Amino acid sequence: MRFISETSSDGVREQLFTLGDIPGVLWTPEGAVATRPLVLMGHGGGQHKKAPDVLARARRFVTECGFAVVAVDVPAHGDRPKVAEYDRIATENQARVEAGEELAPLIAEFQALVARQTVPEWRAVLDAVQQLQHVGAGPVGYWGVSLGCGLGVPFVAAEPRVRAAVLGLGGVLASAEAAARITVPVEFLVQWDDERVPRVQSLTLFDALASAEKTLHANPGKHGEIPAFELESTLRFFARHLG
Repeated sequence: MRFISETSSDGVREQLFTLGDIPGVLWTPEGAVATRPLVLMGHGGGQHKKAPDVLARARRFVTECGFAVVAVDVPAHGDRPKVAEYDRIATENQARVEAGEELAPLIAEFQALVARQTVPEWRAVLDAVQQLQHVGAGPVGYWGVSLGCGLGVPFVAAEPRVRAAVLGLGGVLASAEAAARITVPVEFLVQWDDERVPRVQSLTLFDALASAEKTLHANPGKHGEIPAFELESTLRFFARHLG
């Protein structure tokens, strides 16, 4: 793990790093020296590790909860190079949608492909970050919606260090088997008028989660219109389960 820059503002220390060829960012309370909870955040499709919604949530997790937060660019996003195979699939999928195919199954197939790479990458990131003195091996949470949900469900299912997860804006097509292995508390977000993921698929994914404690947060609006108050709920959820 190699740190390439460090800045601090309003009580938040931000460190950009690379782990092999994975670019990432770590946020911690300024002056932090001891073990603390860590939240790994998965960004949405077409976004990156410092997308506005990721950054806003990360800073509040740090300042209001004292957590550490880490995010990395998923393949073909942010500071990572283009992937010829992914570009080819995207072009083919666009043509298939224009020819009348449904979008959701195509998204699910693509996310399942990417998850085979990101799950071991994210586990390696956790390994590296938790070795840092100002993070340590504390409890871990996961936050990810849209693409962050499609990649996050198999990650949470595979990673025993995760104690709680916020997921949503995702469907069941590629995630049912992994969802059935998730037993940690989950807060799940659904946009009732989602134009990208059919509502029934989101509800079926929620049903597939094996968690004894899971809550469904359904709000009116389209895919990218999660209401601001859901951030307050997320803060309370992680504070309760990660302490």
